[in-house]
Amino acid sequence: MNSSSQHRAGSPHDRPGDLRSAAIRDAAPAKLPSSRLRTKVLALCVGVVPLVGCQVVPGAGPDASTILAASGKSGPEQHRSNAAVFDVVDIDGYSARLVADYSSQIFSNRFGIGGPLNTAVFGVGDRVRVIIFEASDTGLFSTKASKQMSLDLEVQPDGNVPIPYAGLIRFAGRTSEQTRKSILAALRGKAVEPDVIVTSLGTDSRVATVTGSVKASAQVPLNLNGNRLMDVIAKAGGPVDPPYETYVTLTRGTRTATALMKTIIESPTNNVFIQPNDQIFVSHDPRTFTMLGQTASNNRIAFGANDLNLLEAMALAGGGNDRNVSASGFFVFRYEEEGIVRTLLGGKRFDELVSKGLTPNKDGKYPIVYRLDMNRPDSLVNGQTFQVKNRDVIYASRHPAVELQYFLSLVAQPLNVARGVSSF
Repeated sequence: MNSSSQHRAGSPHDRPGDLRSAAIRDAAPAKLPSSRLRTKVLALCVGVVPLVGCQVVPGAGPDASTILAASGKSGPEQHRSNAAVFDVVDIDGYSARLVADYSSQIFSNRFGIGGPLNTAVFGVGDRVRVIIFEASDTGLFSTKASKQMSLDLEVQPDGNVPIPYAGLIRFAGRTSEQTRKSILAALRGKAVEPDVIVTSLGTDSRVATVTGSVKASAQVPLNLNGNRLMDVIAKAGGPVDPPYETYVTLTRGTRTATALMKTIIESPTNNVFIQPNDQIFVSHDPRTFTMLGQTASNNRIAFGANDLNLLEAMALAGGGNDRNVSASGFFVFRYEEEGIVRTLLGGKRFDELVSKGLTPNKDGKYPIVYRLDMNRPDSLVNGQTFQVKNRDVIYASRHPAVELQYFLSLVAQPLNVARGVSSF
């Protein structure tokens, strides 16, 4: 038997217990002098932190520089294909007034005002009264007892009304004067010196529908001289909730706009004329905003008042954390009306961002971020002018020095470990 065979058969390392002992003995490092051990531990602890850098620094949301750096960039430019595209606008005297003025005239901007948009005309289903006069008691419609005949009729689905001896007369889409002239023209040569009066008995085609948080949802008939928005809501019993918590949505064809009822009351230009087939929905929605970032409270907070400006909103959240907040980094994240965004950014800039992926939400509003720089003295004035809107997100970014403090605290931890090792 050769020596290698003898080693495999008779070596004490072949026994299981001895194998485990040898493995432990081989893996155990040699005991180092305490000074060398302290040096290696210190090098390991201090050396690891610079390698990972700021990746180990915790943070509560992006800082101001990160938000500003991402503004106006497409998804690929932000290194995320599906990143939201937005822009940042400073809250100054101009922007604060523009947003406030536009918001107070949303209905008038969207639907127009100044009088009924269309002349009142007959429609299918309307009930009409046609009175025909003749100069002789021997005419088609007269008798010895009366030289007139009154006919109560209804506009048919095809838009016409059958008139004896005159045939089908077009009523739908025409005024009473236009239909009167058509009847006269059809009776000329048949009746004896006829004259005609056309009046409306019921305007079933001229109704607006009011639903939601009103006392009695209804289809409200519209007068021929025009009805305004608040008139129609009043005919449905009025809202059941306070105006500062009640929203009115008006839909006309493919256009829709929503405004706080309080705004409609305070800005008469929003009290637009209602057109036939308009849809009016009244909803109750207590207004809230969300406060995030370096503030005493990160929470969803109710307005609790008719109005709320940006400074009041920050005060409701307990104000900014003096040790952590960046005075130049108070942001309001909002989906805004296209007209506001286009005016603030300018048409060229707006179209550029649309080409980069700026997209509206389901309500046709575009994302925009407003920034309030509290380092500027006039920020205390502009902050009072800038009104907070329902569902706004207000974010107080952290100061850049906070990350440095976090980093230094991480460096201090391994140093404390090294001090503990030096006491061995």
